This record gives sequence, C-alpha cells and structure tokens, in this order.
Amino acid sequence: MPLRLTRLALTDFRNYAALSWRPGGRIAVISGPNGSGKTNLLEAVSLLVPGRGLRGARAAELARRGADRPWAVAGRFASPAGETDIGTGTAPDGSADRRVYRLDGAVPRSQAEIAARVAAVWLTPPMDRLFQEAASGRRRFLDRLVWAIEPSHAREVAAHDSALAQRNRLLALGRADPAWLAGLEESLARHAVAVAASRALLVDRLNAALAAGAGGGFPAARVDLLCPLAARLREHAALAVEDWMRAALAAGRAQDTASGSAGLGAHRADMLLADAQSGLPAALASTGQQKALLIGVVLGHAALLAEARGFAPLLLLDEAAVHLDAARRAALFDAIGTLPAQVLLTGADAEVFRPLRGRAEFLRADDGTLRGDP
Repeated sequence: MPLRLTRLALTDFRNYAALSWRPGGRIAVISGPNGSGKTNLLEAVSLLVPGRGLRGARAAELARRGADRPWAVAGRFASPAGETDIGTGTAPDGSADRRVYRLDGAVPRSQAEIAARVAAVWLTPPMDRLFQEAASGRRRFLDRLVWAIEPSHAREVAAHDSALAQRNRLLALGRADPAWLAGLEESLARHAVAVAASRALLVDRLNAALAAGAGGGFPAARVDLLCPLAARLREHAALAVEDWMRAALAAGRAQDTASGSAGLGAHRADMLLADAQSGLPAALASTGQQKALLIGVVLGHAALLAEARGFAPLLLLDEAAVHLDAARRAALFDAIGTLPAQVLLTGADAEVFRPLRGRAEFLRADDGTLRGDP
C-alpha cells in the first residue's frame, strides 16, 4: 500500500477556524483566489513531517488571527506499516512559540520517529528564487530529500547545529575552557561528517535515478554537492575526515571568533543544479527552466524513495504550473498521473488543470472553507 493522507483536521490554523477533509483520491487540485487558504492547506500537511513546514514559519505565526485557543493540525495516514495518526500544534498550557507533536496519541522520542512513518516533498513559488539566494535555502531543500530516505539524518543535522551554536557562544565569550571547546569540536566533527556522508550518498543515488529517466518528461538534471567534507570522504575513511576536521577547528578558533561562526562544517555546504545535457547551471537558467529542473528532481526523488522505502512521499506542489509552458505542464500532469505518490496541487485558475479531469479531485478554497469544485 502506498503512503496516503486519508484525513486532515485543522483547528484555528491560519485562516481555518475548523476543517475536516478526507481526500477523495490520489490527486487533489485546490484552486481559489489569492489569500483563500490554498497554500495554508499544503503548509498544514507539511507540518506533519519533520521541520518547520514549507514556509519555515514560527509556531506563533500559525495561529488564526483573533483565536483565543491553541492551533492544531492532525493527519491520519495509511502506509505499508498500517494506519498512523500524527498531530502537531501548540499546547494549551505551553508557550505560543513552542510546537508539540503526537504520534499515535503519544509524545514521540524524536522527530526521526515521525520521519520513519511519513515523508513529504514540496515546491513553492519562493523556491523559484532558490538559485539566486543564499545557500541555506538550498541546504534545507537537499536535507528534506535526504531525511525522506534516511530519517536519522534530521537528528544528525540538529545535533550538528546544536554543537555549532554552543561552540560559537563559547568563542564569543572569549574565556572558554579549551577542554570544553575540544569536546564540542569532537561532537561537531562527528555529526558534520555524518551529515556530509548522507548528503553525498543521496546526491549519488538521485543522479543515477535522474540519468535513468526518473524525472519524467522533464530535463535530466545533475545535482552536485559543494562540500569539502564530502569531497574528502570520497578519498578518506570517515574517522580520518573527523580527525582532520577536529584539528582544523582547533587551529581556526581565532579566525572563527572573529567571523562569529565555524569556517568548516555541514553548514558551509551548498547544492548546485544544472541541466545534465547542456550543462547550463540553474543559477543562469530562466525561471521556467529552473522550475522544470526542480520538478524533475522532485519527481526523480519520489521514484527513488518509492524504491528505497516502499512508498513515495506526498508531493505538495504550490502553484507548480506557474512559469511552465504548455508542453511542460502536459509533462507534469502525465508524470503525476503515473507516479505512485499522492499529490496535492494548488493554483488560482482550476482551468489550468483541466487535463487532470477524471484523474483528480477538484476542490475550491474560499476564506477558510474547502468544498468540491465541479
């Protein structure tokens, strides 16, 4: 059985006071004017997997304006392992900026437990600028692809970032105990190498899948990881790379104090993307070409995940047809029709999705409500 969202319930979330939706098919098209709540629905689903969702919003920003009670999102999923209930939101007696999670009614030990049950990948309009902005956005995109296949990756990234933040604070104080710093640098090196290894493995597997045509009718893309740690891991054992990084961190304490952060680590990596046939880098491509390359990567990743874990991720495609010409839109709809993944698409104009009639459930979002759109 493929992964399916079978029920979504919202309480005081964004512009939804209350909503209960049971998707009626594998593909759902949600249309409506700007501000009607289309993206909010996709964001709600994205919050049921590890991370801060497709907008990266703080918990306090997710509550419905004027609401006097906590917000909540709950989803029921059917998967090869059986039914799973996942919920998130703010606790009635807790901070408005602290999210809590429930997995089958209990508090999960870590987000990796949730990542082991469900996975989702998304494309949103802000990602059209992914290759014109800072590397941090590209790292987050890559890490979502990694932990969909390797759930423990989320824990390694969090541990790396925690060790990095503690080391930065100690260096800023200017009087840190060298032994304490050495312990943090050992932890930082260990987690950084684990993160780099997982990223490099995903990139290799994804490139192989894309070269084999897993990206559907979209241009075959090539993904490259720009990371000194990953480069060293291709020639040296992981323990040797950890030793090298530990020594480099110790030697670079003065420079890192001046800059405010470590010059070496998983936080310095970048993801590059190019058209595999022409070699054109995504950073130099048109917006439409970039969108086509990203869609191909997402479709290829879905196929890779289905092979690796037995189910494809949920695909959340917000305004995915924007910037695509007619041929690319047709390729997108054909790929969606053949993928084993559940797909939620949004767009202002339902007419754009006419080729999916008979294959998709059509819905209309309208100021906090959701209804069928015949």
